[in-house]
Formats: sequence, C-alpha cells, structure tokens
Amino acid sequence: MSYQARSGRFGQMVSINLLHAPLMVISTLLGLIGVMVLYSIAGGDFSPWAWQHAVRLAVGFLLMYAIANLDLRTLFNFAYPIFGVIFLLLVAVEIFGNTNMGAQRWLDLGFVTVQPSEFMRFALIMALARYYHTLHRNDVSQPFGLLVPLAMIGVPSLLVLGQPDLGTALMLAASGLGVVFLAGVSRRYFIGGIIAAIAAVPVAWNYLLDYQRERVLVFLDPERDPLGAGYHIIQSKIGIGSGGLFGKGLAQGTQSQLKFLPERHTDFIFAIYAEELGFFGSLLLILLFALLIFLMFNIASQMRHRFSQLTIAGFGFALSIYVIVNLAMVMGLAPVVGVPLPFISYGGTSLMTFMAGIGVILAMERQPMADLPK
Repeated sequence: MSYQARSGRFGQMVSINLLHAPLMVISTLLGLIGVMVLYSIAGGDFSPWAWQHAVRLAVGFLLMYAIANLDLRTLFNFAYPIFGVIFLLLVAVEIFGNTNMGAQRWLDLGFVTVQPSEFMRFALIMALARYYHTLHRNDVSQPFGLLVPLAMIGVPSLLVLGQPDLGTALMLAASGLGVVFLAGVSRRYFIGGIIAAIAAVPVAWNYLLDYQRERVLVFLDPERDPLGAGYHIIQSKIGIGSGGLFGKGLAQGTQSQLKFLPERHTDFIFAIYAEELGFFGSLLLILLFALLIFLMFNIASQMRHRFSQLTIAGFGFALSIYVIVNLAMVMGLAPVVGVPLPFISYGGTSLMTFMAGIGVILAMERQPMADLPK
C-alpha cells in the first residue's frame, strides 16, 4: 500500500482510515486482551491494574496516532537526538534513580516515573537504522563500520546491566544486534561472536550476582529450591498445564485467585492467561503476535529507504524476541530474566514504547517515497 507523504513536521493530520488497519487493530486488540487478563487476575475488578492499563492503552493509542502523522524526515532527523536524550536518562538513573527491590531502574520525573531502559530499545533501533542508512553497503562489514554500532549497543546495555537488570540488558543487546544482522554484516562476524560468547560463559558466570546465578541453576533444576527461587517456574507450569484445552474461565484460575503465582500481573501473566483460557486461547494469542510480526517484516520488505526498512524490521525482531523469551521463561524453557509480554503485561513504559513503535511503522508505511538524505 502506498500513501503520499505529507509536508511539514505533522502536516495535515491523516485519517485513521488511511493508516495500516491490521497493524493498528492487532496491536490495540493485544492491549485490550491485557486489560481483560488484568481484570481477571484481580478477581473481576478493574482495580488496581486493569483500569490503569486501559488508560495507558488509550494514551498509547493517541501517541501512536500522533507519531503516525510525523513526517519521515522528522523521524530521520530526530533519530540521533532521541537516542542521546534516552542515553542521558540512563546515566541519570545511575545518579538519581529510584531503588526498588534492590534494583535502580526507574527515574522520577515529578509527574511520572519511567524506566529509560525500555525507551532505549526504541531509540537504539532507530539510531542504528539511521547509521546504516548513511553508511555505504560495502562498508557495513568493515572494522570502522562495526565499531560505532557496537558502541551504540554495548554502552547502554552495560548501563542497564549495572542497574542491575540482566533481562532488559540482554533484550536491548539482542535488539541492537538484530539490526546489525539485518543491515547485512558478514555472517562470519556473527559466528565468531557466538563462539566468543560461548567461550566467555565461564568468565561471565563469575560476574553474575548471586540471585542471577540461582535463577540459572533453578532453570536447570527447579526442584532444587521449590519454595524459593524455583517457586515461580513451578507455579507457572502448574497454571499453564491445568488450563486444559479450553481453560477454567476468566477469574476462575487458582494460580491467580489464590495468589499462588507471584508477578502474575507482569512477567508471568501468560501463565494466568493459559490457565483461564486454555490451549486454544493461548494458540489464538500466539497467532496474533505471529501475525503482527509478519506484518512488520512484510511492510519492511516494501520500503524504499534503508532507514525505514531497518527500523521496521528492527521493531519486528525486537517484538519477536520479547515474545519468545517471555513464553519460554514462563514455560520453564529459559531462565527467569524479568522480560514482560508485550502489550499484555502490566507496565506503562513497556506498553508506551511498543505503541510508539507501531506509530513509527505507520508513519513510514504511508510515506514510502519521501526523500531522505544519503
């Protein structure tokens, strides 16, 4: 689908009918599913989570629509400044950030508390896309062509790791490296990087915090600490397995209503969803995510500009790894690393960044022929 680019920073506000309807509908539907599950977790009450998620979804929809009206050149020109501002916010977290449960991840801006590491994923993908847009394709795999993106990925990831937030740091690094791979960097570098990463595991193990090591050990053997570090995984698997084909019904799941499963409204929300809506409900949710990711890559393949191609594909790659890691985590197929389920899990910053990402894709998809500097 091709749309004429609008002039000016916002230009004339486009009709919602001119935007990519499936992309908007699926992302909004996923957010509404999140509201439904949070309502169910609270025993059929919009308080304390469902109404906040609904308000944030409404604000996120308006943000998505506003970004969708931006001129492509505005997105291009602001890619680096946005990255710089979010990087400064990450540094500010190290100095002024709020500490909760031993982690210093949040920044109080007075009117709202935000988690800059979530915004950094959004900013990093766009900044890398702009970098590769201006870099000649023959220079992508050259040493000087690799140093800048690796620094752009590595420094923020290390800042997030120091908060400490291993899960978000890994997701941030993976999202950035996904853009590097999509940009066409030689496969030998990735193969070499994988070999180096495997070789570095014994060294990295020594730098993990005690609770992070315990999570890895519990992943390998949840029964080593069934009432402690292994409790989340065991209760999550019980919830998923007890849902059967059709589930127990909304607000009928024992794991949520009897509060057996901690973090049931955030990282482990899929376990509650699977218990209450069963295998077929879970399959439907996974298909919605798969369709959304497919649409992103399909739109990316139709873009004329490298900036648009890599930004959209980067968002699609980031969404896919978030979904895969979260589902693997709650099913006991990966260590617990604190990765939320996009659009569904309770958390304003995560929801806003994914909705903003949809807005960027909509803006790029309606302006495939806009002129960008080389």
